[in-house]
Amino acid sequence: MADQTNQPQRKNLEGEVWIFAEQEEGALHDVVFELCGRARALADRLGVKVGAVLLGDDVEKLAAKLYPYGVDKVYVVEDKRLRYFTSAPYAQMVTGLIQKYAPQIVLYGATPLGRDVAPRIASATLSGLTADCTDLKIDDVPDAKTKEVHKNLLLQIRPAFGGNIIATIVNPEGWPQMATVREGVLPLVEPDPARAGEVVREKAALADTAFAVEVIKREIQKKTLNLKGARIIVAGGAGVGSKENFQLIYKLAEALGGAVGASRAAVDGGFIGHEHQIGQTGTTVRPALYIACGISGAVQHRAGMEDSAKIIAINTDPDAPIFSVAHYGIVGDLNEVIPMIIKAVAARGAE
Repeated sequence: MADQTNQPQRKNLEGEVWIFAEQEEGALHDVVFELCGRARALADRLGVKVGAVLLGDDVEKLAAKLYPYGVDKVYVVEDKRLRYFTSAPYAQMVTGLIQKYAPQIVLYGATPLGRDVAPRIASATLSGLTADCTDLKIDDVPDAKTKEVHKNLLLQIRPAFGGNIIATIVNPEGWPQMATVREGVLPLVEPDPARAGEVVREKAALADTAFAVEVIKREIQKKTLNLKGARIIVAGGAGVGSKENFQLIYKLAEALGGAVGASRAAVDGGFIGHEHQIGQTGTTVRPALYIACGISGAVQHRAGMEDSAKIIAINTDPDAPIFSVAHYGIVGDLNEVIPMIIKAVAARGAE
């Protein structure tokens, strides 16, 4: 007889919408708050509550930070053995909670940790999982074969085929419906400090065999670049021409007090490091000002920056796709245009 505990969760239309509240060193990941806002919107549409799963050691105090962003319940599991993330115990613990409470949706951040644990949980619960979603919605979906209308399914939206199409994926069976969501693609909702929630404490009923991997030492290297938090970004593409020419991008960013970004073509060309990459396979940004220099504007790049408040594009090709999303366009050689902008900025600062 098959192990019934591993059978997929069938439709539980009253099940909650859950997020995996990823934390490290006692701090919640930024993507958790982005997920909270969308989970709240999905739950309101379904008429259910929002839950968050929080694992670690001495982490219950973090629950209060989730309530203002729309969370109703925080399922807390505290154990000294869970202080540092390791795949097997974290996956087993979340799997057990899913089987006990049967949420209808579970969302994870598409972070290194989320991409590690989510597929393990999906496999253990025999559930579907859509990776790297850029949007999530609730809607009715007719079955193409039976014509049956599946009510209130999660539409899991993500780019596919190199970003050339946008795919909408649904999972009418094998619940919970699960997805990982790219960082920065969901807007951060305004927190409501008046909101309150409840803590549901669970024990880490895990055998020692689950801890076959032990963390002996951790070395954390802090990020020196925060593209998501930058208000001004100057980005260069293949049109910059060389690593040496990229110094122009750095100079303009310095003059404006902004950060330096790049397209995948520039990164692949060796002009700049991958941590600067913006787009579908890089970071998604929403700065107040985005200056695209020598970037053609492929859909993969536009997916990561088109929600910027103001976009200025500099390109020698007047038909470059980047101009379709730019608020202001400059047709010209960036080697001539950028020095002129730097000079104008310097002159204004001297006034």
